[in-house]
Amino acid sequence: MDYFTALRVFLRASQVRSFSGVAAELGMEVSTVSRHISRLEADLAVALFNRTTRGLHLTEAGGLLQARASRIMADLDHAREEVTLHNASPQGLLRINVPGCFGRRHVMPHMAAFLADFPDIRADVMLTDTTVDLIESGTDVAIRIGALPDSTLVARRLATQSRMVVGTPAYIARAGRPETPDDLRAHSCLLFTLHCSNAWYYRPDGATDTPFEKLPVTGLLKANESEALLDATLQDIGLALLPDWLTGPYLRQGRLVRVLADFEWVLAPGAERAIWAVYPPKKVVAPKVRSFIHFMSRRFRDPLYWDPS
Repeated sequence: MDYFTALRVFLRASQVRSFSGVAAELGMEVSTVSRHISRLEADLAVALFNRTTRGLHLTEAGGLLQARASRIMADLDHAREEVTLHNASPQGLLRINVPGCFGRRHVMPHMAAFLADFPDIRADVMLTDTTVDLIESGTDVAIRIGALPDSTLVARRLATQSRMVVGTPAYIARAGRPETPDDLRAHSCLLFTLHCSNAWYYRPDGATDTPFEKLPVTGLLKANESEALLDATLQDIGLALLPDWLTGPYLRQGRLVRVLADFEWVLAPGAERAIWAVYPPKKVVAPKVRSFIHFMSRRFRDPLYWDPS
């Protein structure tokens, strides 16, 4: 007996409730459908259907088999799809969602190389700092930065992220170089509008078992976007707590100076902060999505190219 075919016939019969209906759907003779069910019942030594003039009705044993067999056949279908797609060529429209500043500086500069590597992919890139619902928007993959909220999305860490307190040489010459975190209370600290606590958090660098301490800070300017805070910092307005992927080139050029480097700084304590690729949960990840994530993980591999050292 072809057990898999018999199970497929049984599952369709349990849904259609008619041998003739299954036969028409699967392109079989009604007698062939009946023979598959009879052989399955003989093998299991149970009746799977009660047959009446109004159609087929599952027996208790048939209901048990339906529940188990449905999962088995679904797993088989997923396995076949996964193996088929494993060596499939990445192709089609890839919808990508990326934070604006990071996307402009660290995704778009790599897109020409990505599309050259995968010529059958077309990319639709949305740059926005708004968290988009990937499923509702039809987004294939997104890059998210910071601590991820609990969700059903699948996440892969692409790179680490750290923040540092920076200012221009001119500002530090004018206002003085802070030697301790508490010295920041006397400085103009440029704040990120979306974090309304007006505080930065710190702990000794490498002291992962030590809780962060809250440090209230004030300054002359707030902004809702990291690039705007960078621009304000470069205009000597004050000190800012900015991500390493944004400050690296300016530190290498000497246009910015890092202060209080012996401490780990965050805008808010919480879960691991990193640069992530996230995508909707699927048993089979499309080759175009796998290719994009793998490509970006190679571009962002350690040592990170934006590291100022």
